Amino acid sequence: MLAKSLVIFISVGILSGFLFGFYLLEMKNTNQLVFVEGSSISIVTEKSDFKKGEEIKITLINSGTSPITFTDSSYGLKISGLFGIKMYSPTASQVVTTLNPKEQIVFVWDQMKNDNVPVLEGLYKISSDGIDSDGKIVEKSITINIWK
Repeated sequence: MLAKSLVIFISVGILSGFLFGFYLLEMKNTNQLVFVEGSSISIVTEKSDFKKGEEIKITLINSGTSPITFTDSSYGLKISGLFGIKMYSPTASQVVTTLNPKEQIVFVWDQMKNDNVPVLEGLYKISSDGIDSDGKIVEKSITINIWK
């Protein structure tokens, strides 16, 4: 017969495993595109888990109802590690660009840093920020995984 404390510890472990699993399931948002009233940017990738060296197609969409202005031709796109260290941003000219409602722009990232060194496996944050017609900053970010 099992001791009461062992049964309690096993029960707590199983319950906490289920709760943590549901929490992680909620954290992984697979629905990246949501159209809203007002100002909004959506960043969409074809999946969230990529193999090392695989090209990543990143689509930036104005998912709101007002135009969004960017300070350069990279549309504010940045890719960084989860600790905020910037790994990549597209080469851009200093020209004001606008993304109108439901308009989109596609970037392809070959998993190379700005210094032409390949990134390591891990989690990366893709983000973009611009300014709406009211002068407010509009930003969005998603997280992707790069595995071996």
